[in-house]
Amino acid sequence: MSDEVEPGCVRVRLDLSYDGKDFSGWAKQRERRTVQGELETALRTVTRSDETFELTVAGRTDAGVHARGQVAHVDLPEAVWAEHGERLLRRLAGRLPKDVRVWRVAEAPYGFNARFSAIWRRYAYRVTDHPGGVDPLLRGHVLWHDWELDVEAMNAASQALLGEHDFAAYCKRREGATTIRTLQELSWVRDAAGVLTGTVRADAFCHNMVRSLVGALLFVGDGHRPVEWPGKVLAAGVRDSAVHVVRPHGLTLEEVGYPADELLMARNLEARNKRTLPGAGCC
Repeated sequence: MSDEVEPGCVRVRLDLSYDGKDFSGWAKQRERRTVQGELETALRTVTRSDETFELTVAGRTDAGVHARGQVAHVDLPEAVWAEHGERLLRRLAGRLPKDVRVWRVAEAPYGFNARFSAIWRRYAYRVTDHPGGVDPLLRGHVLWHDWELDVEAMNAASQALLGEHDFAAYCKRREGATTIRTLQELSWVRDAAGVLTGTVRADAFCHNMVRSLVGALLFVGDGHRPVEWPGKVLAAGVRDSAVHVVRPHGLTLEEVGYPADELLMARNLEARNKRTLPGAGCC
């Protein structure tokens, strides 16, 4: 499948961040406030255009999930880019609501696709087990877990989840979509203030995957399940009712990784192929 930019258009990369608290996720919805909806409206306004220029995003975040390093692209007519490109960043800052910011606007290199050219996405989930609860200044970004957590046990349990697997046990299935993913990193650290940060990096994620993984590992950390349990759930390949999808406000998309410019188109095309695990049958 080709991803060539239409003649007469320029592909533009946008780097952005947002506080997900008051958004119904990324993807635009009728009569609901979304990040995509706000951005597309702002673009149409500041470029004084009659048409809406549709954005493609690296990772669609759910309602309540934040982003610090989100990436999107939009194809703009050459005339619009020539007229507004240099001033677009400042004009967007004046038009967008304060819970979403665009930090960089630039013409994208050949072959760039915010979604399909990405080689990894990195999320962070933040949680505290402090008996007093969450710092009021952090309450919109940190989950309170009312049991003491063992970070070493959580890191030990994480090891069995690394690598390429079918994460059906940790995903909400979508018709026609694969649940095979390569989990590249899953680790936990506790800072001086007692906040635990889980770093989760993969080539891509299926729906609810990060929050389900976190839910399983919290049960290990507080002693309700043994270290081996998350790996056994993964191997079973079916949703386990004991795996809770934790609340979204502790989750932040931190960064999206891309290959060198000359490899963007190859990655773009490769990522569109539906994956199977080695040895899997066709039927």
